[in-house]
Order: sequence, then structure tokens, then C-alpha cells
Amino acid sequence: MKILFAGGGTMGSVTPLLAVSEALQSASSVDELFWIGTANGPERQVVTDAGITFQPISGGKVRRYFSLQNFLDPFRIIYGCIQSLALLHRLQPEVVVSAGSFIAVPVVFSAWLLRIPVVVHQQDCLPGLANKLSAPFAQRITVALAESLPYFNRIKTVWIGNPVRQSILTGSRASALHRFGLDSSLPTVLVIGGGTGATVLNQLVADSLSDLTAFCQIIHVTGAGKSVVSAPVERYHPYEFLQAEMPDALAVADVVVSRAGFGFLSELAALGKPTVVIPLPQSHQEANAVYFAHSHAAVYLPQSGLDSAGFVAQLKALLDNPSDRDQLSRNIKSLLKPGATQALLAIIRELTNKG
Repeated sequence: MKILFAGGGTMGSVTPLLAVSEALQSASSVDELFWIGTANGPERQVVTDAGITFQPISGGKVRRYFSLQNFLDPFRIIYGCIQSLALLHRLQPEVVVSAGSFIAVPVVFSAWLLRIPVVVHQQDCLPGLANKLSAPFAQRITVALAESLPYFNRIKTVWIGNPVRQSILTGSRASALHRFGLDSSLPTVLVIGGGTGATVLNQLVADSLSDLTAFCQIIHVTGAGKSVVSAPVERYHPYEFLQAEMPDALAVADVVVSRAGFGFLSELAALGKPTVVIPLPQSHQEANAVYFAHSHAAVYLPQSGLDSAGFVAQLKALLDNPSDRDQLSRNIKSLLKPGATQALLAIIRELTNKG
């Protein structure tokens, strides 16, 4: 069985597909796995480290603001379609699987032209443009939330939950204390702004450091080249990127602060981690944050108007109240439908058998 995954640019569209690839590899039910992504996105290293053959293509995206890149992107998209057609013709996958992202659109369209079955997975509360464009060319559409079902063709859409990497569940607190040089007597806050980093979130942490380190220690994933603290600070542990270390970082974290990408939130839900979300403004992340907050499964802090004083106060309140953290942990763990990875695998196998 040959399976091709498409997605990248950020890690949001990557993590559920990695969960499926892990399951396929552990079950020894696949001959070859391929991945088409971006040339410079964070997914390339993660995918190749997972033992998957990676191929970058050209791509463009729709920007809702003026940029000179808007004039070049149509040509990049056309070239990406040509590259996709050539790659799919050469690799001959039996199924193409996408979970969104602008780079997946030409791959999905090319697969449709070549009569290769396509599965599109929708994980965010509201479908993005990439999945709206891809959905008509898919044989099957899966959604993480029942609330997303009305946005797609009801005949070919099924609610399965959101696949989560099993490897993310294997972390050890004891290993983390040694790996990151942490103090076992202090609470730990993990701050992560997504696969490409979040400059505003990084600056918020930098502005709050002296107050935060008075009562906790921090593991901070800044994104490549986005560190904003130049000198070492006691109890502050910055990293541009965590990969093999991420399960341990999550295991030791008493509170996680993140953007509101659904892939990472799903992993936090599987772990039952007390979470503070600061979504990217005017994006699909805001709907995700509202969904989790309304279910009392995360604390939602809007970026607009958030300052270091409010940020520090919220984290201190959580760390000082174990009962609040326990409630958040129970709620987030019960929020998502279980068994998503196996459900998506079953759909892939069904399409492969039909082929």
C-alpha cells in the first residue's frame, strides 16, 4: 500500500497526518509513505525524521492584505500543480490524504485529475479556504468535531475526532527534569507558539520573565530565529524547536500556553493538560479557542489588550489552584471523540481496497 500525505507551511496541518503515518508504520500495513509539503516549512525535518519520503513543491496562498507576493503566487500555484501532477504520476500512490494547508490544494486537484482517491480531514472548528477548495475533489471528508459536519457534503463526510500521535503520549517527567535541567520543587510552564513560532507570544514571555520566574520555571519554544532573550535567565529554558524532546516537555508541564491550532490542542486534550490559549487574532484559531473555553476545557486570553501583568496573573492563579487545573484537565480530556486515528485508517484502507 502506497499512501501520500500533503500538507505543511505550519505544523497545524501536519500533526494529525503524522499520527496516521505512525499507526501505519507500527502496523506494518504500508509499503511506502510519501509526503508533499513546502520547501521551507517546519514540517520537512519532522517528516524525514519519521522515515517518510519528503518532496517539496511550489505553492502560494490567499492573503487578505496587500503584498507583492500576491502577484507572484498565481504562478507559484500553477507551477505547484505541474509539480504535483509529475510527482503523483511517478509515485503512483493509492490514496492521497490532506488535513488542510495551501500547499495541499494543488496536490488534491492533481490526484483528482489522475483518479487517485483523496481523503480530506477537517480539524479546526471552521473550515479554512484550503479545505473548502479541496472538498469537492475528495472521495471522503472526515471532521474532528460534529459541529463541522454541516460545512461539507453530508454523503461523504464522517465525524471521527482528531488523530493524535501516540509518540506524544510517551513522555516522562523524570526524564524531563534531567533533560531540561529543571528544579523538581518548582511548577513548570511550557510556552509554545506553533511550529513557526509566534513573535507576539515570545515578546509577551520576555516582558513577563522577571515576574514569572519568581514562582515558576519556563520551557519556551520560540520558533527558529525568533528568540527574544539574549542573555541566560535563571529558571528560563528557551529552545527554537522541540522534536524528540516534546513528549518529555509536555509530561513535565503543569500548565501549557499555546496558540489555538487544533492539532496541538488535540494532543493537549489527549494528555489532559491544563491549557491557556492565546489564538492568532482574526483567524480560525479564535473559533477553536472559543470552543474550548465554552467547554471549560481551556483558559482563553485574547491577544488584543493582553499585557504582561494580566498574563502573569493568570498563570499564577492557575498554578496556585490545583483544583482549577484538575477541572481543566478533566474537561479537556473528555472533549474530543476517541479512536480518530483508527477511524481514519479504516477509511484509507477502504479506499485502497476499492482501488
